[in-house]
Amino acid sequence: MLDREDELIEADMSNNSATDWPRHIDLNRAEATMGAGASAGASAGASAGAGASAAEADFAGTHLLIDCWQASRLDDIAHIEATLREAVDISGATLLHIHLHHFTPNGGVSGVAVLAESHISIHTWPERDYAALDVFMCGDTHPQATVPVFAKAFCTDNIQLSTHQRGASAGSAPDAPTADRENVS
Repeated sequence: MLDREDELIEADMSNNSATDWPRHIDLNRAEATMGAGASAGASAGASAGAGASAAEADFAGTHLLIDCWQASRLDDIAHIEATLREAVDISGATLLHIHLHHFTPNGGVSGVAVLAESHISIHTWPERDYAALDVFMCGDTHPQATVPVFAKAFCTDNIQLSTHQRGASAGSAPDAPTADRENVS
């Protein structure tokens, strides 16, 4: 069963066809209805099948490509690690390992949280106020629940999100797009 945040995000996502890009989700509206802490995120999942097993959903997993613009704290490696840990917790995934690297002279950070259910990766460009995140999860996880975590942690509401259902069989959803792209603001 979807919680209120899922209903808001799903309703916003269903109002557009695959060709109606960009899509907009009101994160403030979704966050206002979301309870605090991991319990809220543990029940979150914005797309059909996000919380279902791969066999039930007929695809391998959900892959989010997240672009954060006008973002801050992108050179703070400790903050980025804490953010990745929170995203893993709220999505219901299992953290295996985090590896981050801090670049000089611009202070960008690249890294990955390796999960039992796949991964979250991040690459930041502080000089451009930009971060690229990649969230790929399978199993009983909720990757969409990570988006508000990143928005809050990087102090931005300028987020572009592309969603891909990876490993979908050719006949499983003949009318469904393979990728949806939206702006989250």
